[in-house]
Order: sequence, then C-alpha cells, then structure tokens
Amino acid sequence: MKKWFFCFFVLLLLGYGFNKFKTDMSGLPNESKLRMESTNMAETNSQTDGFTLEVSQEMIFQGDLLLVNKDHPVPDGLNPEMEAVSLVRNPELIDGFFGVIDNTVELSPWMMDKFRAMVKDAAEEGVVHFLITSGYRNEVKQEELYRTKGAELALPAGYSEHNLGLSMDIGSSQAQMSHAPEGEWLKNHSWKYGFVLRYPEDKTAVTGIQFEPWHFRYVGLPHSAIMWEKNLVLEEYLDFLKEQKSVSTTIGEDNYQVFYYQVTGNHTIAVPVQGEYEISGNNQDGVIVTIRKSAG
Repeated sequence: MKKWFFCFFVLLLLGYGFNKFKTDMSGLPNESKLRMESTNMAETNSQTDGFTLEVSQEMIFQGDLLLVNKDHPVPDGLNPEMEAVSLVRNPELIDGFFGVIDNTVELSPWMMDKFRAMVKDAAEEGVVHFLITSGYRNEVKQEELYRTKGAELALPAGYSEHNLGLSMDIGSSQAQMSHAPEGEWLKNHSWKYGFVLRYPEDKTAVTGIQFEPWHFRYVGLPHSAIMWEKNLVLEEYLDFLKEQKSVSTTIGEDNYQVFYYQVTGNHTIAVPVQGEYEISGNNQDGVIVTIRKSAG
C-alpha cells in the first residue's frame, strides 16, 4: 500500500542522495529517546534547499495514514483484498511467536513482516502468547459483523479499518487483552514498530468507538511515535499536523520531518528539506510528506 516517490532530477541537480526508507524500521533499541519540536516551514526553507513533488487529488486517498471511521469511508479504488492472504494457508508468514485463531484471518505479507518483527522482540522479554484474531475483512464480512454486534461495537461495511487492510485484532491465548501481558506490552511498545492502539479507553469521545485493547492500526514511523508521545489518536494526529504544518522528531539515530499539504487538484508542492521520503494522503483534504535523515 505504500507509495514511494524518488526525485531523481533534483538529486542530479543538487547532488543530494535519496535512498529508500529501510523496509524494516522496527529494530529500535529500548533506550531510544523520542525528541520532537514543531518547526516553521518558512524557517526550514531558509536553512536548506528542498525539492518539489507533483501531487494529484488521487494521492489524498492513498497511503498508510488514511483516516477511516464513521465519517470517512475506505476510498474507492483501493484493493486491499489483492494483497491480503490467508495466514493459515501461508505458513511461511507464521512463526513460533504467535498463533492465528482460524483459517479466515487474512493479512498482507508486508503487514505480517511488521508484526513478526514486533512480537519477536516481545518474545525476548518473555511475552509470547499473542493470538491474531482478525485482519483484513471484505465488506460482506464487515456488514455481517455490523448486523451481529451493532453500531456500538462495529462499523458498517466500508467504514471499518479492517476493510482498509491496515488493522489487526491481536489477542492473548492466556487472558483478555485488557489484563494480559501481551496487551500491556503492545500498549507500551507497539509505537516503536509503527503500530498504534487505535481505540484507547480515554479517547472514546474522539473515536466514537468503545475501548478495544486488541485493535492495532499500522501508521508507520515516525507517526506512531509522535502519537504515542503526545497521546493522540489518528483523528487528533491528523488535525495536529494540519495545525502545525511541520513537525520534527528524532527516533534513535534517525531525524524525521513531517509536512502537511492541502491538496486541491493537481499541482506542485515545495518540500523545504532533502532526504529519503514517503508520502501519504489523509483521506480528507491533503497529503503528509515524511522526510527521514540518518544522524549517522
């Protein structure tokens, strides 16, 4: 689902190197410190030359930061079912650090790569009883769940993150997630691997969904880290980016800058700094450009 864009023309003109983000950014040491600050885009632009990107209206509806809730359905044209596969029927995606509840659970291989890296590190701390209970759902399954559980516990077809393919329900084979070591570990560490607890207990007024200690959403770094540090759910984080326009943070040895741009039709945006970058829409009105530079 990720869309990567490389500005080779600017690379040749300015002599800056663009390298693809590491495919696995999960290996953050436990002692990594998170530092962030808001930055003024005009001030950033005065410090260094940046590059330009061509953006289109369609890009609002692509990427890992799409907001999907009762007011924002899964965008038309996305096909997460093309990437999702049965975990049971693809045993190479499963290792000894977690179980799968049945053969109906589907997720994309790249999501499983992120999840496996996370639970492998949890296992090193003795937390080993993870159980995946749900992943990608098509709209038929979601509508059936909505009719069964009702509006307080489920969303209608097309309005659930499970229809997007970026969420998974994670349980424990030992206890309910609200009391299990697996739930506590994910609550405190999942941000290091790009995941967030999507429906926290103290944010029900914002999300409109009751506390779900099992529901985790992939948003990627550094977004998960900023959301964790500032105690923001996705709705709040996207509003925060619109307000700030630019946010900087350091995770481990990587420096990140995140920029929000409103998009109205096809046009060119000026990104004020060089670096490896990723772009995602918000499923509302704009795109988020994330720049990463290694401090090493």
